[in-house]
Amino acid sequence: MRFKVAALQFTVIAVSLLFAAGANARTINLVGFGDSLMAGYQLPPGDGFPEKLQAALKAKGLDVTIANAGVSGDTTTAGLARIDWSVPDGTDGVILELGANDALRGIPPAESEKNLDQMIARLKERGIAVLLVGMMAPPNMGADYAARFNPIYRKLSEKHGVPLYAFFLDGVALDAGLKLEDGMHPNTQGINVMVGKMEADVTNFVGTISTVKK
Repeated sequence: MRFKVAALQFTVIAVSLLFAAGANARTINLVGFGDSLMAGYQLPPGDGFPEKLQAALKAKGLDVTIANAGVSGDTTTAGLARIDWSVPDGTDGVILELGANDALRGIPPAESEKNLDQMIARLKERGIAVLLVGMMAPPNMGADYAARFNPIYRKLSEKHGVPLYAFFLDGVALDAGLKLEDGMHPNTQGINVMVGKMEADVTNFVGTISTVKK
């Protein structure tokens, strides 16, 4: 009899904990903020990076939404000009990807670093977590430019204490079969590769947000 009572009490406690967990669960709202690489340049609807990443995370059981705030052609200067209104209140975290167009245009890396620095600072002031996504200067810009541009993401990650995904086009940049005919932007298969490589980092990022914002 005592065993049955104890079992019943255990069941009641377990159910109560499940209901409590369900009550505390909430959707984590992310924004993919970047340029054409984030926007899904020339890709069919739903094939952009934020959309594909959201689907992959949901398939793992994560309650996450990822809004696509990518704008083709954006430099870090343009991103800084719209960061406040492009990231709405209620956003929990931002996947910040900018700088490719700066490198293509030969913008001084110090300027790109300053703009990204201000974007991260503004988001943190609003209590929004940041996952910084790095880029690399194209080879035609020369070794000197690359030596000044490529390290800025690591420096900013360490300065602000935010996680860094080193290179957005990892696994795609050197594979022509994963890019559009322009040789620069990922095709759908390329996006799938990018999502697969970055999924674990974003999962960890979401985990830190869930832990902090209960």
